[in-house]
Amino acid sequence: QVQLVESGGGLVQTGGSLRLSCAASGRTFSTDVMGWFRQTPGKEREFVAVVNSSGTSTYYADSVKGRFTISRDKNENTVSLQMNSLKPEDTAVYYCAASRRPYSLVAPARRSRYAYDFWGQGTQVTVSS
Repeated sequence: QVQLVESGGGLVQTGGSLRLSCAASGRTFSTDVMGWFRQTPGKEREFVAVVNSSGTSTYYADSVKGRFTISRDKNENTVSLQMNSLKPEDTAVYYCAASRRPYSLVAPARRSRYAYDFWGQGTQVTVSS
């Protein structure tokens, strides 16, 4: 059974940090592009960051650029999201996702949830003001 399982969410004060992890199982995701999205109630799922299959190239939403860092460990079949300088507007459920679609990291299609085939169950991040 193919699974993506997120962990590391929680409650943090403004300016704090959290590190989210996503563990993949069921098959290798070493050739997949891996992404993070987030969603708040009543809103569309929003692109956050993406990393290519080799881990050498990344792309971020403008709202998190310079504060968040996505990385992957292919040996461990995991992808992480280091979140620093957190703001209340970062509060959301964060989802890990995997994609084998042949879009470049900078293509608008890459930032659509519909470009991703596998999803985790999400982890809640709450930033208090």
